[in-house]
Amino acid sequence: MRGGQVGVAGGVPRQAAGPGRVRDWVPDGPLDLGLVLGPLRRGPGDPTFRAMPDGSVWRACRTPAGPGTLRVCAYGDGVRGQAWGPGAEWLLDRLPELLGAADDPSAFVPRHRLVALARHRRPGLRLTRSGLVLESLIPSILEQKVTTDEAYRAWRLLVRKFGEPAPGPAPGRMYVMPEPRTWALIPSWEWHRAGVDNKRASTILRAVRVAGRLEEAAGMEPGVARARLEVVPGVGPWTSAETVQRSHGAPDEVTVGDLHLPGIVGWALAGDRDADDSVMLELLEPYAGQRHRAARLILLSGRVPGRRAPKMPRWDIGGL
Repeated sequence: MRGGQVGVAGGVPRQAAGPGRVRDWVPDGPLDLGLVLGPLRRGPGDPTFRAMPDGSVWRACRTPAGPGTLRVCAYGDGVRGQAWGPGAEWLLDRLPELLGAADDPSAFVPRHRLVALARHRRPGLRLTRSGLVLESLIPSILEQKVTTDEAYRAWRLLVRKFGEPAPGPAPGRMYVMPEPRTWALIPSWEWHRAGVDNKRASTILRAVRVAGRLEEAAGMEPGVARARLEVVPGVGPWTSAETVQRSHGAPDEVTVGDLHLPGIVGWALAGDRDADDSVMLELLEPYAGQRHRAARLILLSGRVPGRRAPKMPRWDIGGL
């Protein structure tokens, strides 16, 4: 869904079989799990992410300590995290940051009525900080210059075929994404079958060859991290921004070069459906330091211009 939201049911959470490791955490304000973690999901069939009817959210991750599965649910006045696998301790150590503890929503001052209303309606919005670079970079590369459906399909097929089953009692068909060496060894015809053209596949291969250096960017300031990512040929401003928004919880790293976002922001703030990046950045200037948060709230407001042109065409590379 636009704005990075997934539906998370309310009610008493179901207890997963096998306790794993557990951590309870109480946020200092409202927290909406669907809003906070939604940007980490790459489509409704993402093998690494699952929102369950009992209100829990599951993530399968490749951490620096190894694969891990994390289950997060509302628990009393706080949140309970349960984790399994070699990466369990790493995931629980970073649970507060994942849920927006490093974010400061109070720093945001709405300058438009529409934005103020969106913020009022979404008090639980915080910006997640996953601390993992490749897990956001690779699917962002897959999303370059194609429809989201094509990119989601490619991510789903590649992770299921070359990843590994999520540790612990994860819901069925959940997988941890492949490790860098496995990505590097995917045959060319498998990229082709997944609908990934040579340009995007080559960019991913270049990225995983320097995976260690890229993961180091998680400890850098967002702007510095983006500069490091953009050293990889094929990774430009659009891709680096989409990555650090998730890995760093970067409130000011607005996406430029997007096919739809300038028109949405232009329409919402100035009635200009033909706005380009320069107009979008000018309109977002009053939110300097918080431009990404402002853009998310605009997306969540639902005020988008009506479509007047065909969707980007789909190219079935795998069928060629």
